[in-house]
Amino acid sequence: MKVPGIILMFFSCLISAQDIRSIQLFNPQTNDETAVIGFNERLILKFDDLTNSSTVFRYTLKHFDRNWQDDGLFFTEYANGSLNALLDQFQYSFNTLQPYTNYTLTFPNDKIQPKISGNFELVVYKDSPEKPLFKKRFCMVEDGADIAVNVSRTSDARNPEINQRVEIQAIGRNSSLMQNVNSASLNVVQNNNWNVAVYNQRPSASLGNKLLFQQLSLSFPGNNEFYYFDNKNMSYAFDMVAGAETLDGKNYTYLHPVWAFPLNYQYQPDVNGAYYFRRNDLGIERNADKEGDYSWVQFALDSRETDKQIYVLGGFNDFVPAKENQMVYDEKSQKFLANIYLKQGFYNYILATKNPDGTLNFGEVNGNFWQTENLYQAFLYYRPFGRNYDGLIGYGEFRTPVR
Repeated sequence: MKVPGIILMFFSCLISAQDIRSIQLFNPQTNDETAVIGFNERLILKFDDLTNSSTVFRYTLKHFDRNWQDDGLFFTEYANGSLNALLDQFQYSFNTLQPYTNYTLTFPNDKIQPKISGNFELVVYKDSPEKPLFKKRFCMVEDGADIAVNVSRTSDARNPEINQRVEIQAIGRNSSLMQNVNSASLNVVQNNNWNVAVYNQRPSASLGNKLLFQQLSLSFPGNNEFYYFDNKNMSYAFDMVAGAETLDGKNYTYLHPVWAFPLNYQYQPDVNGAYYFRRNDLGIERNADKEGDYSWVQFALDSRETDKQIYVLGGFNDFVPAKENQMVYDEKSQKFLANIYLKQGFYNYILATKNPDGTLNFGEVNGNFWQTENLYQAFLYYRPFGRNYDGLIGYGEFRTPVR
């Protein structure tokens, strides 16, 4: 069953005078923005406050069921430590046109520790958790199953050139999984983008200590490789940057226009929608946390005018369409344009259109091809008899090309 409109672990909302940007939640062991860790691992949260204040923020946790719905658990049922903890490790920006305060949190820590597996939300706020500055999703996974993911070209005769099929094999490390097969279900996500996800898949077969998920519903549009740009040096045009300038104390980055509706697949290495902050001045690598500057980045699409709503999306905005990242048609240049204020670095992005029902189409502008290299993520949940929450017993990925 596909559940539209659900955004992954990585979504944010600005609702106060605080201007919070450049939010990252990543695994330092892998430098990976997939926020899934075991109980002996840590995540790092980083963000910038553009008000350049020294505000001491707070944070707390919330647990959810396998479909990211509130499961009604009390804090003491899913975590140890304080219900609310201080987030007080910060540093001021240095040598940047845009002043800001950079915050860092390593988590779990001695203040709050999750004690069960499953889906969590990290809530950062100033005065009340009911008025969050932003929320970030992450998952705690048990060491209960090994998940193998395979991706192949779909055999669907109706769409032979665009779809990819995912097959999953889960191998239990103990008897717990096989004793609770009826409580197990699988969610599969493409490129950390939960707008493109399949939920609640039951095993299609079991064999010994293995569960197989081979249903036809585990089929995804291949989309296309992500567009990208790199403005780690904002003094001159660089990778996919057509021009750069500084006016009235603001940086401006102008990207080369991209083209819509490609007819053929062309390989272009990408990082599956991720983004990395960097600043490099004449070969000198700076500390991007506090020395990375901000720029108004102009995205451009060569296209005739259309009534379609087109958005610039990626991991940097959690694939959430908003007014800030919507493209507007410019008659003079005959291009769709969007200007987004971003911290300098390396970015992947994709151009998505919005369907009449509010869902997103990620292949209408960029194209759809079965050869596209995508990241597929498999989340295996289960709730054995007597347990009052959905645990995450296993997690697996597939990152290699489809051939």
